[in-house]
Amino acid sequence: MEQNLLDTHTLIWFIEGDKQLSRIARSSIEEANVLNYVSIASLWEIAIKVSLKKLELKQPFDQINKQLIENGFELLPVTFADTLTVSTLPFHHRDPFDRLIIAQALNSGINVITKDENIPLYGVKVIW
Repeated sequence: MEQNLLDTHTLIWFIEGDKQLSRIARSSIEEANVLNYVSIASLWEIAIKVSLKKLELKQPFDQINKQLIENGFELLPVTFADTLTVSTLPFHHRDPFDRLIIAQALNSGINVITKDENIPLYGVKVIW
């Protein structure tokens, strides 16, 4: 079974129906035989940006869990192995949340659905 990890912007654009989400990305997320994951790091990033007023969601942040359940998304926890991988990654990317998502994708062998052009530099399969 194909497995995807949604980058933070991908998650937001998907649940908000944003047109910035590519047709290929949306199709991959909606594919019946695909297991989609959301990193706990993405939820942490969204929470921080909402609290700093750098991000305004169409619905309250406390509704995101409902959206995850309704869309069949699984939460991907952060493991110690993920933090070890982060510590060895080259600095093509400096964003700590993206670096953690990259590590999770590498350790789990799953695709990342992202528009971020730096993520493929790590050898992660990207869908966009």
